[in-house]
Amino acid sequence: MATGDCQRPIVVVIDARSERSRLRPRLEQATDRAVRAVSTADDIGSILESSVDEPETDGGNDSGPATDDESTATEQAALTSADEAGVSPPGAVVLELDCPGEIQTLLQRVHAETPDVPTIVAPQDGSERLATVALRAGATDYVPSERDEDPIDRIVSTIGSRDRVTTDERPHRILANELPDEAFVIGEDGTYLEAKVRSESAELYRTSVDELRGSRLDDAFPDEVAAELQDCLDRALRTDEVQSVEYDAETTDGRRRFEARVVPIDERIRGRRAVVWLARDITERVERERRLRSRQDQLETLNRINAVVRQVIETLVEAPARDAIEREVCTQLVDSELYCGSWIAERTGEGRLTYRTGTGEADTYLDRVSDGIEYATSRERPVARAARTGEIQTTNHILDDETTPEPLREAARKDDVRSAIAVPITHEDATYGVLTVLASRDDAFSERERAGFRLLGETIGFTIMAVKNRQLLFADTVVELEFRIDGGDTFSFDLSEEYGCTCSLEWAGTTAGGRTFQYVTIEGLDGETVRDEADAHDSVEECRLIHDGEDQCTVEIRLAKSGVRTLVNHGATICDVVVENGVGRCLVEVSQDADIREIADALTVVYANTELVARREVDRPVRTAAERRDRILDELTDRQLTTLRLAYYGGFFDWPRESTGEDIAEAMDISPPTMHQHLRKGLKSILSEFFEGGSSTE
Repeated sequence: MATGDCQRPIVVVIDARSERSRLRPRLEQATDRAVRAVSTADDIGSILESSVDEPETDGGNDSGPATDDESTATEQAALTSADEAGVSPPGAVVLELDCPGEIQTLLQRVHAETPDVPTIVAPQDGSERLATVALRAGATDYVPSERDEDPIDRIVSTIGSRDRVTTDERPHRILANELPDEAFVIGEDGTYLEAKVRSESAELYRTSVDELRGSRLDDAFPDEVAAELQDCLDRALRTDEVQSVEYDAETTDGRRRFEARVVPIDERIRGRRAVVWLARDITERVERERRLRSRQDQLETLNRINAVVRQVIETLVEAPARDAIEREVCTQLVDSELYCGSWIAERTGEGRLTYRTGTGEADTYLDRVSDGIEYATSRERPVARAARTGEIQTTNHILDDETTPEPLREAARKDDVRSAIAVPITHEDATYGVLTVLASRDDAFSERERAGFRLLGETIGFTIMAVKNRQLLFADTVVELEFRIDGGDTFSFDLSEEYGCTCSLEWAGTTAGGRTFQYVTIEGLDGETVRDEADAHDSVEECRLIHDGEDQCTVEIRLAKSGVRTLVNHGATICDVVVENGVGRCLVEVSQDADIREIADALTVVYANTELVARREVDRPVRTAAERRDRILDELTDRQLTTLRLAYYGGFFDWPRESTGEDIAEAMDISPPTMHQHLRKGLKSILSEFFEGGSSTE
């Protein structure tokens, strides 16, 4: 290097907001040149045109580092006296900046006025964007301070070897200092001129960096991908603008996703136009986005399922029959556009299933299941298993599932059916059928989605049960069924057989918490004996003595399993149940369109030896509200009616009470115990009108 060059100062350009240069003191120690710091707020052009034989400063030749105060004072002196210095171009310009716009503007100005002066971009925190700006603006080197290598050594080396840095080498030097995951210089014909990868990523690549140089894009990628990448390269050179592209590449870790920024280079390299290709591995980001989209899809699915559940509940008020409910559910599921088909099978005698209704675009598949293909082949098929176990069953990848009958797989291929879910339609211990939903997606039914369908199945079951009960309640003509149960393993059967007593069920019902209670009157046995036997019987969970007489008692019991509960869940009303000498007689009422075989089969599950001995159609007497009111009033005595009226209008039944029992008794001029006796008997007469003849039994 010429002696004159060695005397030229190094100009460090700092941000206008910075108080001092972080590089200047270290450059002063590492080189024998004068080092000046100038601010972007100053007239950079005039400073570059004026060189300095700067006054000697403490930091200039001192063997030790300058202190902060000394450096700041020196910088201020340099900034103040810059215009007074002699004219001479600087020996090098170091841009200690982090703003891309300022870097680009200053580099263009420096290269226009002093084209032979080396320029080094040395930001505090490097980035791909800053490296790209430095490259495009023709910087000699890019040396971020965050690098493991000492930036001062690299800056001094670049300044000392500036005459040896050619146009071809410039992009390579910048690539070496700012790599994303992989970086290349690629010629306009798609030839790799230079390639570099991070050391920690090198083992992923099947082709080494040395082998890649001289090869082409169509050597490294499949034809379709190579063509897409070449189009992006051509677009960058044609528009002279940075372009972006995403692509897949095969690595030793499998296929990974990359995102590239393609930066056109102004100078020609080896006589041809070229780009810098900066690529970053975004596989993990893409996977995160995929999982996020999947969660969003699941949430949308759950929202739609919940909407269907709400619609079914709203339909309950107007649904005229079970058929209407089932058609509405299938239609709403398919209309949601999440599913390509939906159908319902009904459970009939001996565990058999029969197709009831279905809809959707999967016509071929639905035709097959309507012929019984799905459930006739094996009791372990998903639909049959859902009906038998009461648990949801899912089938993913139907096209590859060898357990699926071949006719169904052929239909699935034709209709693009990939997943299915079989949802039992249940209410408490009653299973009415199975809802099956088809999807054109593999693994379409997540655990959260299964939970939504479980609720849907229970809601449909409750709706069907409610419709059955409503039809029975308002029917003028009902069907009366009489069953004979020859020996059961529940408490009443064992008690009557051992003691020769008669057990009659007064009423049975289920609480909001799902506990079923039965009130049973036993004739021919005292209460203490009954309670002791109940406590020792496996089928009784709880027993409480309600009334005890010498030869008759009434108990409240809760059983582990109950035929009464099974009958009620199937839409039957219990009229009478009597167990005598180990044999039971059960009389129930059902609607005219009820499935009697289904009811009989359900009762057989609880009591094995069950026989339907009679089936009769019974006309119910039509009674108006006025007739019922007159009937109640006829059952009351004058004292009972007076007591009820005084209690009602006096606020005795309000909460909190407006009148006490003593107030009512005083108004009637009777004692409080007598008042309560009239009140209780009157209430019993009224309630009996509603409850008599509607008892439920075991």
